[in-house]
Amino acid sequence: MLAVDWVGRVNYGEKTLAHHLGCRVWRTGVTGKMTSAAPPLKTLAPRLELAVGLATTAGLRPDNQDYAAYHIPDEPALSHVGATFVVADGVGGHKGGRVAAELGVRGFLEGYYALPDTLGVEPLAARALGAINRWIHAQGQRDPNLTGMASTLSAAIIRGRLLHSVHLGDTRIYRLRAGRLECLTQDHTLNHPDQQHVLYRALGIEAEARADHTVHSLHPGDRILICSDGLYGAVRAPIIQRLLAENLSAEHTAERLLAAALDSGSQDNITALIVDIQDVPRANQGDFEREIAPFEQITPPKIGSTIDGFYVLRVVSNGQYSRLYLAEDRTLPDHPARVLKFPQPRVASDAEYRQAFVREAFIGHQVNSPWVVPTLSLSPGRQTALYSVMPYFEGHTLAQFIAAHHPIDRHTGIGLALKLCKAVYALHRQRIIHRDIKPENIFLLRDGGLKLLDLGAARLPGWEAPPEQDGTLERIPGTPSFMAPEQFQHERGNITSDIYSLGVTLFFMFTRHYPYGEIEPFTTPRFTQRKRLNHYRPDLPVWLDRLCHQCVSDNPTERPQDSMELAFELEQGLAGNASAKPAFTPLLAQNPLLFWQVTSGLLLVAWLATLIIKG
Repeated sequence: MLAVDWVGRVNYGEKTLAHHLGCRVWRTGVTGKMTSAAPPLKTLAPRLELAVGLATTAGLRPDNQDYAAYHIPDEPALSHVGATFVVADGVGGHKGGRVAAELGVRGFLEGYYALPDTLGVEPLAARALGAINRWIHAQGQRDPNLTGMASTLSAAIIRGRLLHSVHLGDTRIYRLRAGRLECLTQDHTLNHPDQQHVLYRALGIEAEARADHTVHSLHPGDRILICSDGLYGAVRAPIIQRLLAENLSAEHTAERLLAAALDSGSQDNITALIVDIQDVPRANQGDFEREIAPFEQITPPKIGSTIDGFYVLRVVSNGQYSRLYLAEDRTLPDHPARVLKFPQPRVASDAEYRQAFVREAFIGHQVNSPWVVPTLSLSPGRQTALYSVMPYFEGHTLAQFIAAHHPIDRHTGIGLALKLCKAVYALHRQRIIHRDIKPENIFLLRDGGLKLLDLGAARLPGWEAPPEQDGTLERIPGTPSFMAPEQFQHERGNITSDIYSLGVTLFFMFTRHYPYGEIEPFTTPRFTQRKRLNHYRPDLPVWLDRLCHQCVSDNPTERPQDSMELAFELEQGLAGNASAKPAFTPLLAQNPLLFWQVTSGLLLVAWLATLIIKG
């Protein structure tokens, strides 16, 4: 419980708040000027790194009504609820301004980290702020010494790759990115004929706090500034931008900002809290969705045009959903070749396709594997439209290879199958289900490598929402002829359904046919008549026929349980003597019509023989 006396001392029984939270708290009304730097680094798995600097001064005022503090918790709290940085400015002209500022900051920090972290950042911040706001408002109503006590408050909560801003009043939060300064908050002030500066929102003014809560992306190299109006009211934005962009420590920069404000004649208290974003964790899909959301769809560029420093050379592919261009990155000295992927205009507004586009970009960032085409990151502020950037690889798809080299011999086909198994396993180890494995989505590099393409249909079980319970059937993506039977029953897809698709791909690679025949879109197939591999390729070994037959079973439990098990069986088959022996195929499987013609003929002969014997 907080015990307050109006002169500004705050008591917490036997423990100070700083001790209770294990954080660094600055009391800014005790000395004329104080600066401090945080412990320079804190890490959020795998790599959130922050450096902090704070400077504050009463300036020309007799006392300092600004208050600033921050808390960088240890794991797992850092991952769950983040690090919090707060600046408050007690409303001038009121006895309780200094008390409101200190109580607001301390109470917000204490409340935020005391609540269950399962609530999430925004609900946590709202509850913590609401509780201390009601307490300050009540004290101002109850105690004549604190009548009208109020304070501005701006908090930056840094969690993962995001900054959550919580804002009341006219303290500000700025972000410097790639040399460009942006204010992330909006002042809650009105211009009045008699008074230039009238606050209409602040901590303690109303019984319920009406704070702004906004979310912003963070990139390595970003610099965050939280400051009171004593700074930005005296120092113009271009000068703030220049000082923040200097290659100085956070602590030194905060001191330089205070000096600039004093030199510019600031008449108010001055506080600058700087947070340097030295590194951020790897992104999850939600981060990508938020970062791509502002980008607008544009008409795909023309040959010879330039977009964001990429010079467009030619169209690589023009599909139903996307168009791919070969381009040069003219921002780099050697002009490396890049592939730009743009959504087609007619589908870019479709929410489902946009989500698939984001998902593919996310996986390209997330999976570091020689089997997956990476998505390249651009420098902050460079990208202006909705597209993704990938390296350029020379080669062709497996579908093109099959068309040019049919029939594919056993050793070539099995060699490709082994590479494909390893590629699929690389995805499965990252808990990613491809869901659209087929020859068109397998790219064979000129140097012998292999890449999986088109991850927009992929499933990410670790990040997806549970299925709807309202009876709505989810549309499962994929290509019908390569989809497992259970996916037609609205199974979302798993490792064994990818094994099925892999098996159909192998079957098609050797035969240019499908084990259950070609399945048309929007139909409900019956998986009853399963062809054998040796029906079309009797020259292939028995073990390979048996393995393909197992992979495309309509019963998931009969399939290999992962792609490395399939790779092991392929390698064992190659090493065994059975690989040289052609498979035996019953006549019924090879030619049912001939089988029944022969059977009928034999029955007729037997019947005639019986008649002759009886006669």
